[in-house]
Amino acid sequence: MAEAKDSGNLHERLLNSIGTDIVTGDLEAGTVVRAEELRVRYEVSLSVVREVVRVLESLGMVKPIRRLGLVILSMREWTILDPLVVRWRMAATPAVQLRSLTELRVAIEPQAAHLAAVHASAEAAEEIMGLAARMRTSGRKGDVEAVLEVDIAYHRAVLRAGGNELFASFDSVVAEILRGRTHAGLMPKFPHPEALQWHFDVADAIGNGDPDRAHAAMTKMMDRAFAEMEDAWAGQPRLKTD
Repeated sequence: MAEAKDSGNLHERLLNSIGTDIVTGDLEAGTVVRAEELRVRYEVSLSVVREVVRVLESLGMVKPIRRLGLVILSMREWTILDPLVVRWRMAATPAVQLRSLTELRVAIEPQAAHLAAVHASAEAAEEIMGLAARMRTSGRKGDVEAVLEVDIAYHRAVLRAGGNELFASFDSVVAEILRGRTHAGLMPKFPHPEALQWHFDVADAIGNGDPDRAHAAMTKMMDRAFAEMEDAWAGQPRLKTD
């Protein structure tokens, strides 16, 4: 059992190491490497390298070419919203990654709240309201980690309540955004009372089947989140996506 655990830890460490080296450019796009080179570079077995390469290939970060080796692929090929890629980019370039993801949240979450108000079940609406209440309690205590976990659960519930599988799949990305923001020290110890109220307003609108009000309250929430963080990425150049 210990040997299997060690193998799993090696796999995870190597995956994180190579993934981070790709997103930082230490392994530059277009570079060709062989499995043996990776084995030596990261001091692991070839079997662990092969397992990790399969994961990186599934993420669009490397491409094995027979008799040549592994080609490191550019960002436009990556599964850019996979939680692993998000996490590596958040660690490597937190300001740029937070900006991109927060801009995406601003676009998606108000519409997710709108759909939730139209389609949420009574059970889902009750869960969202309960999470808003828990968030207020944790926020008043200044328990940042508790607020983080409840906030993740709240937004996950809203994203899932509308019955759109693509919005629902965005929940893991939102979790990474919220964790990144908190761990970068960009979350206040005591959430602003208006922000806590807007969580209730969204929940109440969903429970009462009022999509316009749900959309408006979530928009206020997203706009405030954006405003609280934009100093973190001030002056950062926009990414080239072509």
